[in-house]
Amino acid sequence: MLSKFIREPLLHFLILGAGLFLASSFMTKGPVDNEGQIIVGRSQIEQFVGAFIQANQRPPTDQEKEGLIRDYIRGEVYYREALAMGLDRDDAVIRPRLRTKLQFIIEDVAAQVEPTDDQLRTYLTDHPDKFRLDDRFSFLQVYLDPDLHGENVAHDAQKLLATLSETQGAQESTALGDPLLMEPKSNDASYTDIVKDFGDEFAAALRKLPIGTWQGPIESGFGVHLVFLTQRTDGRLPELDQVRAVVRREWANDYRVETNERFYESALKRYAVSVERPDSAPVGKAAGQEDRP
Repeated sequence: MLSKFIREPLLHFLILGAGLFLASSFMTKGPVDNEGQIIVGRSQIEQFVGAFIQANQRPPTDQEKEGLIRDYIRGEVYYREALAMGLDRDDAVIRPRLRTKLQFIIEDVAAQVEPTDDQLRTYLTDHPDKFRLDDRFSFLQVYLDPDLHGENVAHDAQKLLATLSETQGAQESTALGDPLLMEPKSNDASYTDIVKDFGDEFAAALRKLPIGTWQGPIESGFGVHLVFLTQRTDGRLPELDQVRAVVRREWANDYRVETNERFYESALKRYAVSVERPDSAPVGKAAGQEDRP
């Protein structure tokens, strides 16, 4: 939940309510004085013309413009008559479209809310797994192919480890292993990338290895490795300025979800929900309550 960083929910609901009122005024009826009057305003005609130009790459003729207006009036008449007949009720096509439209309006209003730095910092610290910088490693590795060494792979690894430990140059020692498509040297590789290349067990072992000595054997998805760790940089939570855009995007995504949920919970309180289950008698619910899946 986002209650820790949404500081003024009442204000946000007022903004949301005002936005829904304005949006519904323009999106459901158009500029109408009363139920028996249809007004086609200049702004609507400009919208018709703009849509025509975008679709046809030219402005409409006067005859085409009049056709656009007539088509809108016809659509408005049919729309109102259909509502008067109740044709929108229990319609498997209209119901999900109305739900999607309302959710779109709610999310569009929520998107206008700009978070403060304090809200973003709180979100950053409350969701460290989303933004934490990876551990990074620089290392050399010598590979032993289990197919080549068979049952002797563990013994051969220990023998090679002793040889490597006595070798002066760590860089040159990588030539002592078996061929492997992976490069023997990795510079500043992230933990995530190492997991992709070598597997979880290999990456986890790097977090525990001492720096500056040959260690092993360490298993990977390829086989067995001897590893010389040259540098390790522990992961950390970055400063807000380093990841502001990403934090802002994630905050906005969660805020839209939260706003939708709060709107639903608030609206649900105006209804008494009863669920008739096939295997039991009808279960009455108090106002604002329903069975959760």
